[in-house]
This record gives sequence, C-alpha cells and structure tokens, in this order.
Amino acid sequence: MKKSTTSATETADTPASERIDARIADLGDWRGETLSAMRTLIKEAEPNVVEEWKWMGTPVWSSSGIICTGESYKSVVKLTFLKGASLQDPTKLFNSSLDGNARRAIDIHEGEHVDAEAFKALVREAVALNESNAKAKAKPKRAKP
Repeated sequence: MKKSTTSATETADTPASERIDARIADLGDWRGETLSAMRTLIKEAEPNVVEEWKWMGTPVWSSSGIICTGESYKSVVKLTFLKGASLQDPTKLFNSSLDGNARRAIDIHEGEHVDAEAFKALVREAVALNESNAKAKAKPKRAKP
C-alpha cells in the first residue's frame, strides 16, 4: 500500500480532509481519481460525513461510527465497510472480504466503475445502521424485577 509521507507542511494538526487531499494528489494516477470519485459519492450520500485519518495513514469516513475506509494498493482501491456483513447488497458491490463476520469490501481495479447510486445507497444504509446502534446503546437499561 502506498502511504504518503508526512510533508514539512503536514503535522498532527493537519485536518484529515487535507491529508486525504494530499493522498489523492500523491497517488497521481487512476487510484487517486478513483479514491476522489468514491469520496465524492460518500459526501453526496451523507453530507454530514466526518473525514478522519487513522491507523498511520488511512482515510476514514464516519457518521455515528465508521462507515468505511479507503485504502490504495498497487492494483486496487479498496473501500472497506466495517459493518458490511450487516448491510444489504442487492447489486453485489461487495467483492472482497466476503468470508468475514463483520467487514465487507469493494475492490476497484483500474478501468472499473462502481454503480454510483447503488454505492450511495450502501453508504446511507451503513449510516442508518450506525445511527440505530448508537440509539440502542444510548437507551437506559431497565432493571430486572
């Protein structure tokens, strides 16, 4: 996986969105274009999405919890949905990490395109799942009689 190095202008205080911008620019090829396009779709699906920079250089998109991560490898851009196994995927976007108990991923190779509307529906479903889990955790537990 290509990780961008910290530049002289990038510090721990550099906003995640700027770090993601830098990652896209550093890639400078189809992977940067793909990551940028998927980032745009995530923001269209969830306008209040929070961009984060975790695990020593991984773009992360969150809303009431992590929606997905965006990693770039030599031959693939991988979008991993942490709770992907709990999501409906009627158009079969998930094509990687299919055997896991929780995660599911979408691997995008050079020249491939993802159905934009199906992807945005998946993002919205991930957000709804995060929100329902957050509400369930927030409910006070009743004492047993």
